[in-house]
Formats: sequence, C-alpha cells, structure tokens
Amino acid sequence: MGQIFLVRHGQASFGSANYDQLSPLGGEQARMLGEWFANSGQGFDRVVTGDLQRHRQTAEACMGVLPKSVQNSAKWSVDPGFNEYDHHEMMIRHRPDFADPEAVKRFISESENGKHAFQQIFEVAMERWMSGEHEADYREGWTAFRERCIAALDRLTKSGPTQASASERIIVFTSGGTIATLCQHLLSMSNEKMCQLNWSLVNGAVTKLLYQREGRSSGRVSLSYLNNYAHLEWLGDAHAITYR
Repeated sequence: MGQIFLVRHGQASFGSANYDQLSPLGGEQARMLGEWFANSGQGFDRVVTGDLQRHRQTAEACMGVLPKSVQNSAKWSVDPGFNEYDHHEMMIRHRPDFADPEAVKRFISESENGKHAFQQIFEVAMERWMSGEHEADYREGWTAFRERCIAALDRLTKSGPTQASASERIIVFTSGGTIATLCQHLLSMSNEKMCQLNWSLVNGAVTKLLYQREGRSSGRVSLSYLNNYAHLEWLGDAHAITYR
C-alpha cells in the first residue's frame, strides 16, 4: 500500500509585497517537520511540490534536515496541479479596493479585531467564487480548481514503477485549499464543510493518504490521518501554530 503525505506549506508572508514566500516562522515550521520525520525514521521515495515559491521553500527546509541518505534517494518533481487557488484574485473580485496590499493593511489596523474582520470578508469572497454564478470573473473557477486538484492526485497514484507501489512513500508540499479539496473529494463533503476544514488546517501540518495500485482495490485512495501538527505542539509554544 502506497503512502502520500500532503504537507501544507509553512506560514507565508501575509501582508507583504510578496505573499509567496515563507516568513521566518514558516521556515522554522518546515524544519520542525523535517526533524519529526528524521526522529521517526521516515524516508520518502518521491518529493513532489507545486510550483509556488512557498511550496519549494517548505520542501527544501523540511527535507534539508533529513539524513543525507534519505535526501539523496528521493526523486523530486514539480506538479502545478497541486498549486493553491488564486486567493488574491478571489478577494479582489469581491472587494476591488483590496487590490492594493496597503489597503488591506489599513483595513486590518483600523478595524476592531482586524484579522477576524478580514477573515469574514474572505469567507464571503470564497462563497462567491464557489457559488458557480460568477465563473467568468475568474481565470480559474471553483469547478476547474477542484478538477485540477483531483487530477493531480490521480496522476500521483498512477505514476511511478508498479513494483514499488506496494510501499512507495510520496511527500507532497502544497497548500491548504488543495488539501481541503482533496479531503472533500475523498470524504464526499459539502462545499460548506470543505471551507470549514480549509480554515482549520495548520501551517506545516501533515495529512496522510493511503492508496492501492494493484489488485481488487486498485485506484482506491483513503484518508489515514488529517491535519497532524504534533511536531509543532511538541515545542509547547502556542505561537508556533498558525493558520495564515
């Protein structure tokens, strides 16, 4: 039985000119995950990333603390199918004034409980995107995004040498929306439940899938565990656990 470890990237640089890079804490979250894998003797046959900078940075920071033998044996590849949805476009289609990052900063600083207020607006923007009523407003609508994520998972479980399928271990560095969407697909969740799950995924957390490529259960993918961030809790530092 093959194993797929879906890793949400470490904390990105929210509010900066370039969101698509890890914050200092995000890099540390990724390193802590790598140490957790190293301490548990975990190795990987394949390392897959989306093509976003925060995916690659998380992968490099995590894998960089594993033993050299593990690093050298893993085959790396990039699959844009594991990219996140365009949260910036989604937001400005609902709030065009938020196209300017400075406007977002002002909104958060001037609002009572600014981050919570921003989250509420983001949820409404996401509802608009997922409704299917405004598909032409987006370069990639919700349906296209969901199909892209599922297709990426399908490629992953069907690729690689057949002989290795019984025990192949694959680690995928991706984003929260992608992971939540794949869980929705596997568990037949509603869009509302998918959104709730998306908000709960922790930066640097791991979701594990099991898959079959041979026999009567060929093609079956199942959820083993979800949103595991024990490696962050181990520090006893609440600030190490972030959701944005």
